[in-house]
Amino acid sequence: MDLSGILTSTVDGRTKGMPPESGTLALADIGRQGWSIFSGDLPLPLAVIRKSVLGENSRWMRAFLEKTGARIAPHGKTTMAPQLFKLQLEDGAVAITVATTQQMRVCRDFGVGSILLANQLVGRAEIGYVVGELKRDPEFSFLCFVDSVGNVAELAAAAKAAGLKRPLRVLLELGFPGGRTGARTSADAIAVARAVAAEHPALELAGVAAFEGLIGRATPEETAAAVNEFLGFIADCASTADGEGLFKGKAPIILTAGGTAYFDLVVDRFTALKLSRATEVIIRSGCYLTHDGHMYRDLFTAIEKRHPDFAALGPGLRPALQVWARVQSRPEQGKAIVAVGKRDISYDVHLPQPAMWLRPGMAEPEPIPAGYTVTGLNDQHCHLTLPENSPLAVGDVIAFDVSHPCTTFDKWQLIHVIDDDHKVVDAIRTYF
Repeated sequence: MDLSGILTSTVDGRTKGMPPESGTLALADIGRQGWSIFSGDLPLPLAVIRKSVLGENSRWMRAFLEKTGARIAPHGKTTMAPQLFKLQLEDGAVAITVATTQQMRVCRDFGVGSILLANQLVGRAEIGYVVGELKRDPEFSFLCFVDSVGNVAELAAAAKAAGLKRPLRVLLELGFPGGRTGARTSADAIAVARAVAAEHPALELAGVAAFEGLIGRATPEETAAAVNEFLGFIADCASTADGEGLFKGKAPIILTAGGTAYFDLVVDRFTALKLSRATEVIIRSGCYLTHDGHMYRDLFTAIEKRHPDFAALGPGLRPALQVWARVQSRPEQGKAIVAVGKRDISYDVHLPQPAMWLRPGMAEPEPIPAGYTVTGLNDQHCHLTLPENSPLAVGDVIAFDVSHPCTTFDKWQLIHVIDDDHKVVDAIRTYF
């Protein structure tokens, strides 16, 4: 990947996260400014990534893949940060997964050579762009999902009209009632697979795909059972399609699912599946790299309980992404208003969790004990309830852990990377 365009791009005081009086700086120069959260050099709120934890999470996933033999095509929509895509590809990712052709365009502009569109490719402009890229670059590898005969016909017609000299490779997507996309029954799924096979060589059925992350039941055990049942349905459909000879080409048959919630179950089920030729199990976890302090933390705890042997891989995934903000008011007993809100931090799954606090002049931030709870967010304000004996005062700084990193990343064009002394050592740019 060529990141020179990012590193030489400039930011200034109009950019969220930059000192308002700062002049124009190249992104590559931000880490050389000597800025520190402790010194008050940067305006708050501020999104940061802890460099050491980012590296630990990256190493843990590499160890998991080496242990299980699975591959990863991490979802780029999580971060939309090509600098992080580069790290993931260097770690061995076989592709970057995207959800839209805009996200794909970002990947292509920075040199990503293999893309998995974890969605149906529909619409004249979208299909035209993909077919054009496949014609322009013979080394470009592309996969997308299909779940309807109509979409299969649309893709085949576009590939033929463009005179594409190689197949447009697709994955049969399976779904579950109440979920998102994907064929719900074996009969519907096999009908789509047959339609793809009938369009060969314009199209090529490369494997099967799904997303199990929305499955939820009353208890973690019941959820795991439901996920395994769905994975069994996917495996059965793959076996049926394989038995009918619907997977074309000579490459291994792709079996892909696994967001950040249940990737262990996906790997367990899919690596055990025996088909007529080799398979390639690909998980698509995007949030593992920065993790979070609530939703994925809890889900990863469940993974560790299911697999005690994973302890040998290292300490496990930890939250690397935080948003720091300043107490701006103590208007009532037992309440603080913190200057951070819906425009700065995730709130779609759980509200932020206060993790540490710092008063200017303190040598180190201190952990925030129990009794501090975010009860609501406005656009730029956070409502924080406090114990009666709380020492928090106006001007103090709080570091919040997030739940669901995707919807914190998309609120920042610039995210600072800090070392263990909370000094800024790098910066990451996003492209939402």
